[in-house]
Amino acid sequence: MGDFRPRTVWLGHPEKREQRYPRNVINNQKYNFFTFLPGVLFNQFKYFFNLYFLLLACSQFVNELRLGALYTYWVPLGFVLIITIVREAVEEVRCFLRDKEVNSQIYSKLSTRGTVKVKSSSIQVGDLIIVEKNQRVPADMIFLRTSEKNGSCFLRTDQLDGETDWKLRLPVSCTQRLPTAADLLQIRSYVYAEEPNIDIHNFIGTFTREDGDPPVNESLSIENTLWASTVIASGTVVGVVVYTGKELRSVMNTSNPRHKIGLFDLEVNCLTKILFGALVVVSLVMVALQHFAGRWYLQIFRFLLLFSNIVPISLRVNLDMGKMVFSWMIRKDSKIPGTVVRASTIPEQLGRISYLLTDKTGTLTQNEMVFRRLHLGTVAYGMDSMDEVQSHVFSAYTQPSHDLPTSRAPAATKVRKTISSRVHEAVKAIALVHNVTPVYESNGVTDQAEAEQHYEDTCRVYQASSPDEVSLVQWTESVGLTLVGRDQSSMQLRTPSGQILNFTILQIFPFTYESKRMGIIVRDETTGEITFYMKGADVVMAGIVQYNDWLEEECGNMAREGLRVLVVAKKSLTEEQYQDFEARYVQAKLSVHDRSLKVATVIESLEMEMELLCLTGVEDQLQADVRPTLEILRNAGIKVWMLTGDKLETATCTAKNAHLVTRNQDIHVFRPVTTRGEAHLELNAFRRKHDCALVISGDSLEVCLKFYEYEFMELACQCPAVVCCRCAPTQKAQIVRLLQERTGKLTCAYNIHIHITKLTAVFPRYSTIYTMFPVFSLVLDKDVKSEVAMLYPELYKDLLKGRPLSFKTFLIWVLISIYQGSIIMYGALLLFESEFVHIVAISFTSLILTELLMVALTVQTWHWLMIVAELLSLACYIASLVFLHEFIDVYFIATLSFVWKVTAITLVSCLPLYILKYLRRRFSPPSYSKLTS
Repeated sequence: MGDFRPRTVWLGHPEKREQRYPRNVINNQKYNFFTFLPGVLFNQFKYFFNLYFLLLACSQFVNELRLGALYTYWVPLGFVLIITIVREAVEEVRCFLRDKEVNSQIYSKLSTRGTVKVKSSSIQVGDLIIVEKNQRVPADMIFLRTSEKNGSCFLRTDQLDGETDWKLRLPVSCTQRLPTAADLLQIRSYVYAEEPNIDIHNFIGTFTREDGDPPVNESLSIENTLWASTVIASGTVVGVVVYTGKELRSVMNTSNPRHKIGLFDLEVNCLTKILFGALVVVSLVMVALQHFAGRWYLQIFRFLLLFSNIVPISLRVNLDMGKMVFSWMIRKDSKIPGTVVRASTIPEQLGRISYLLTDKTGTLTQNEMVFRRLHLGTVAYGMDSMDEVQSHVFSAYTQPSHDLPTSRAPAATKVRKTISSRVHEAVKAIALVHNVTPVYESNGVTDQAEAEQHYEDTCRVYQASSPDEVSLVQWTESVGLTLVGRDQSSMQLRTPSGQILNFTILQIFPFTYESKRMGIIVRDETTGEITFYMKGADVVMAGIVQYNDWLEEECGNMAREGLRVLVVAKKSLTEEQYQDFEARYVQAKLSVHDRSLKVATVIESLEMEMELLCLTGVEDQLQADVRPTLEILRNAGIKVWMLTGDKLETATCTAKNAHLVTRNQDIHVFRPVTTRGEAHLELNAFRRKHDCALVISGDSLEVCLKFYEYEFMELACQCPAVVCCRCAPTQKAQIVRLLQERTGKLTCAYNIHIHITKLTAVFPRYSTIYTMFPVFSLVLDKDVKSEVAMLYPELYKDLLKGRPLSFKTFLIWVLISIYQGSIIMYGALLLFESEFVHIVAISFTSLILTELLMVALTVQTWHWLMIVAELLSLACYIASLVFLHEFIDVYFIATLSFVWKVTAITLVSCLPLYILKYLRRRFSPPSYSKLTS
């Protein structure tokens, strides 16, 4: 099971497997029943902060080092460990329940006994599984059959690749033609599948039916696959399982769950090492003052134990409980509903994000396209002139061109005829060159009979792998040419007069990221004309269409308006030309070696001297709150990088419209570079710019990272904003990794629209029995209200500096501790009378009151729970006096002498600090104080 190998999978016969395959179980847990406790303890004690307390507690088993009862060390440590274990157990149980829900989902399986129900976890390689609409695909399968009349289905892949667009998938032709799904068990057939790998965008395999005459062989590619974690968006499908368990594409692309530790914990761990070093120095000094007499090495350990409380174990308790409450508050916040905290150990990381990397489509934009512009070169139609387009289409199908009155104003009529025919041809091309399928639904249930007979507009829904294509088809419908039917071999359009135009689909060349274009060859059943239509990006279509002098200019103009531009072209073919092409195309697809290259070469033979019909411009609507969100993030000091596959001009326009780049901010557009020398010159030109946003294409980025990775990242990180256009998914992941490695800063990458400002600008501003409650209650403290934090995001810059736990802040608190400890200790020694036990009562009571007052002085915004915590802590101390009568003179506490002595010591330890704090806030106030006054 450790080796990933190709396999031959017999349909419906898992017993014929040639090797062992993993169980189809999803497991996202960090531990199992046996490794949970050892794993949690290891993850806790591998850091010095926790290991320090463990060593202290263990030292008390040595009689010569014991300073008191064992419980005084083991009870606090046990309390800390219990909290940690409970927290980890809760997260593991939640993860277990999520996995159990997925593994327990019921599916239908075709077997010799008919259709049987089976759990997802019981599915095996070779099983024939039926997946209903809106159901998750349970394993990696080869698509065999669909209930859809058009012979295809759509997938939602957002849980696999983060893309919100649907993906079109096609069944194996041989199995789709079978009369019923049960016939899959009657034929002798198998699938040959490549070894499991992480590539979710490609697949190599073959389908073979041996009982045919002759035997049938079909090539399998990515369009024949149904990967696990995707959701069936249309129809009911049947597939044969080829990969399960850890061999699933989705699992192989998921990193193993691991224990995460936050930057704050690492800083505390570092400071603990410094404090321990100070303890060692102090202990050596104390032993040196005794001239290393006697068993001096033993004395060093005893002094270390005596001074060990300098590192309070209560700090560990408060950190863990604070993180748990912090995570709970995020989950329960009504303004960010549905937020799930996967790791409660690192919520404070939200306050230290330096770079936010965002996709464009579906994140900054709504992924809802609106048709904005039709450009024919000599004339353009916008939203305010679509009625003219509608009029041209109507006249094209209601008034034959030879019936037009040419006797009057012949010149003007000729112009009108030319424009009308050009508009009609453009609209017709747009209505045909796509992969959109109309589906007719009644009360949520697909009604095929209604679709075939009536084509009712109110029941029609368009399904497509891209919202761009849906917007184009919806636009052609609005101007009079409606797509009413489609399957794998035909398409039907309805004219404004109600006439149905039938087209036979001869070939489809789907869009790929590499080709940046898609094409279709159709035959008009009315006239018999064969036409090759194509649409694509201007960068590839410019070399395919006939020479013209307006394509490049107009594409640039439309892109600068923020429109996504597609170039539409056509080419008429004779029957002989098509037959010749088809013969060469089929031969190329049957090639064993260099199949993709030979197929591309044959298709390119058609892609020459095509007639340019028009340009289409669609606009992706911005998210409603994207502008204030980006403005808040920018003012907070968080640098936002937009990574998109769009054209440079479109990406630049979107960045401006979304206020990712401010209106008065310079933009440096990185010129296209292909060589090391060109990259060097352009980097030098970029280096001379100051405080300007960078826009760079994916191709140029790849060249820069290949030859000048360090120099480019150094310059890019200084930019207030960066836009990477024409960026491949692999490049997006590479950029995230480089930012983390080169800057050492925290990065956050996201590709779905969420209320990120609430998580970053507001939440990170929250921060033993007697003093645990007040210190823990500080998690409720806010230096400013959430409304103020959203209104003045510049305050986030203070969090980025990490001042609350900087070495300067740490040193100040150490000095305060030394001062207060000295006052309490020497004050108690100075003021006690005859009984030594009075020192304990005075010093311990002063210590409790001092800490309660220090917590009160630290609070910025009071919460009623803080007052409860202060009173509860004091009540715990008073109640415990009953059990501490051996150490504290209870009768002495009730005297006036005790009261004034404790009051005096507490005031001397706290009053000077309060005065200094008042003077500092008066003459050097923090940035937020002006906003809270």
